[in-house]
Amino acid sequence: MTTLRLICLLLPLLCATRLLAQPPPSFKAAAVKVDITPLAGTPVVGHVREVSGVRDPLHAVLLLIDDGRTKAAIVTLDLLNASDDLTARLRLAINEATAIPPDHVLVAASHNHSGPGWSQNHAWREKVERDIRAAAKQATTQMRPVGIGYSEDAIDFNINRRQMIGGRSVVRLNPDGPCDHRVKVLRFDDGQTADPLAVIMHAVCHPCVFTWGDKWSQPHPQGFPRMSADFPGEAKTFVERAYGDHTTALFLQGCAGDIRPNLPGFPYRCGDEADIRWTGRSLGCAAIRASDRSAVRERMALRPAAFPIRCANSRVVLPAAKGGGQVECELQAMKIGPYLLLTMPGEPMVEYGLRLEAMIGPRAIPIVVGYANGHIGYICTKQAFAEGGYEPNHSQSGEGAEEILIAELLKLSDRVIGDVFEAFAPVRR
Repeated sequence: MTTLRLICLLLPLLCATRLLAQPPPSFKAAAVKVDITPLAGTPVVGHVREVSGVRDPLHAVLLLIDDGRTKAAIVTLDLLNASDDLTARLRLAINEATAIPPDHVLVAASHNHSGPGWSQNHAWREKVERDIRAAAKQATTQMRPVGIGYSEDAIDFNINRRQMIGGRSVVRLNPDGPCDHRVKVLRFDDGQTADPLAVIMHAVCHPCVFTWGDKWSQPHPQGFPRMSADFPGEAKTFVERAYGDHTTALFLQGCAGDIRPNLPGFPYRCGDEADIRWTGRSLGCAAIRASDRSAVRERMALRPAAFPIRCANSRVVLPAAKGGGQVECELQAMKIGPYLLLTMPGEPMVEYGLRLEAMIGPRAIPIVVGYANGHIGYICTKQAFAEGGYEPNHSQSGEGAEEILIAELLKLSDRVIGDVFEAFAPVRR
């Protein structure tokens, strides 16, 4: 084979490699997955019930990021919530292994209704801490330059569960109610292969396909008394298999306080194996479509040349819902290049995410995360309190919470976006 012919054969491959190999050298990341499935027979929470087996394993997934000046971490868990205790313990474990400041660690739960409770299982909890500490230490040895792509797709299985009938709010699958069907996807590429290093998918829906035993909804005839990561676990597995297990998938839950899977019944039904495949693989397909779309050459050419990390945290005091008093909680903003993660510690209704996006506008790409860095239960809108119903009746925070939370999250956004006078003006002495 002549040298010229060899060059002609290799040139397309070399060009493709050059197209892939564009990550900024200063921005690095590593992703590690940890199996956190407890011992067989451990009861699950969400809807408390005994289980007699495991359908699929539960995971914690750790993503470390470093822009050369600032380090941060994102931890996602297939659990019901990220309580204050869970958040503090995992932040400490990661700090001990990586020296990442605790307030630069975002700890988020999927809100899985078919996993164990954190406070009820002491030996398991301590094992999870040890394993995440070890995983974080391992991740520090695997950091490599990456670039980040972004795209969106959609799912069709989520639906609002509140409806006004006769002047009262009732639990009812409501296709006309507010909902967010978008799937937001961040794709981390190291430029070495056509498969991403990691994929973060963000969607809005209660992971309660496999739950049963509510007061009115009866279990499926076969029961399905098994532990599961529900549809986010199925979606993560689907994405990882699509990329030949060269990719680590993470799931971030959005503002899903009033959004659930569309399983019709009175007022809804328990899901079965077909439902978990439909919902999980629907999300997985949407994530893969968005991920692959973000990697075509036109999109690659538009990726930023740098991804500076900025973090800001604050604690706010909210009025309590009943009997006076106050509820204190943490809010966090984490900006990675143009991507802005905003967290709330509980179950925000879907309107929170939509309202924050409209107010932030083109200043950044907002990804509003619920069930993160603490847990204060349902976070309802002012309108929901006026309507009444299940969520406001079970809320810890009261009617004035919405404006306080929105205002504080906008302040945190200003601090990390850095495009307002207060954020970049020099301090005068």
